[in-house]
Amino acid sequence: MKVVETGRDMARTCREAERPLGLVPTMGALHQGHLALVRRAREENETLAVSIFVNPSQFGEGEDLEQYPRDLDRDLELLRAEGADLVFVPAMEEVYPAGFDTWVSVERLSGKLEGAHRPGHFRGVATVVTKLLNVTRPDRAYLGQKDGQQTAVIRRLVRDLDMGVEIVVVPTVREADGLACSSRNAYLDPQQRQAAPVVYRALACAESARRAGERDGDTLRGKVRKTLEREPFVEGIDYVSVADADSLEELETVTGRAMVSTAVRMGRVRLIDNIILE
Repeated sequence: MKVVETGRDMARTCREAERPLGLVPTMGALHQGHLALVRRAREENETLAVSIFVNPSQFGEGEDLEQYPRDLDRDLELLRAEGADLVFVPAMEEVYPAGFDTWVSVERLSGKLEGAHRPGHFRGVATVVTKLLNVTRPDRAYLGQKDGQQTAVIRRLVRDLDMGVEIVVVPTVREADGLACSSRNAYLDPQQRQAAPVVYRALACAESARRAGERDGDTLRGKVRKTLEREPFVEGIDYVSVADADSLEELETVTGRAMVSTAVRMGRVRLIDNIILE
């Protein structure tokens, strides 16, 4: 496994690598959700590349950039065990050199849901993903469905800019009690951790209702919200959405593929999750 620190070296190494090449972009603090992406990419590509970069431009004011968990040695050990070929670990000044002034924005998709509560977040995501794709020029890039809106944004980015990368979305990996794997789960105290699976249970209520024939968007949103509101440790609900899975437009009636998503706050922890209704 080769660890690369500069964009120039990474670009050269990727050009010389056997194809197809799969990229798994991460911010480190790897968990089973990340490793599911890595394993899928390992199965489908001759060369497996992983990036580790905590991207400051996708953190808003007052968010947890400084506290975000970091353990590069552990991450590299895990990736070595999974058979990664290349790991790109650029420094901040490598990604955002002095005078950096070019940003990528996916306009309509970025203003909804997470974007409405975290202004500028998806501009930061789209910019760093564009840079990573330009450096590595992968055949495929692997994302987790857990960040459902992010997958929609990046798919649109790649399509609109004719980047020629196949975006592979891997199903959300969950703990035994349903909580979606996330690096930020480490922030939950024991009582919050016990309560946190309510997020998945709430989404599952909408899924069960849809399978039973319910198609009304407001009714499905109401079932999610009522379940969340019954949990005392949920201190706030930022949104409950039943939207078209691609456009993220809220649905009055569910007839096709839809994403049910929510974001809730427990203390200083903000939990997001989603379920796709096929």
